[in-house]
Amino acid sequence: MAVALTKDTFNQSIESGVTLVDFWAPWCGPCKMQLPIVEELSGELAGTATIAKINVDEEPELASQFGVMSIPTLILFKDGQPVDKMVGLQSKDALKNKIQGQL
Repeated sequence: MAVALTKDTFNQSIESGVTLVDFWAPWCGPCKMQLPIVEELSGELAGTATIAKINVDEEPELASQFGVMSIPTLILFKDGQPVDKMVGLQSKDALKNKIQGQL
C-alpha cells in the first residue's frame, strides 16, 4: 500500500533510499487510473523502494515546493533529492524501470 504523505512526514520518508511520490487529487480522472498502478508497485517493490502519494488538495505547500502544475505528477527521489519527474499517466513498466535504475 502506498504511503500517504503530509508535510509533517514528507522529509523523513524521502531522506534515504529510493522513493516514488505520486502527486494526485480525488477529482482527477488520470489520477484514478494512476493510483492502482502505484499501489501495485508498492506491493511489488516493498522492502526495496518506498512508494508514496500526496493529495495536492490537502498538501498544497508540497505541490508548490516541487513545481507540480498538473496531476498526476510523479517524482522519483533518491536519498532526499529529486532525480526524475514525470507528468501525466505513466505505465507500470516505465515507472518500475525508472525506480530500478536508481536502486
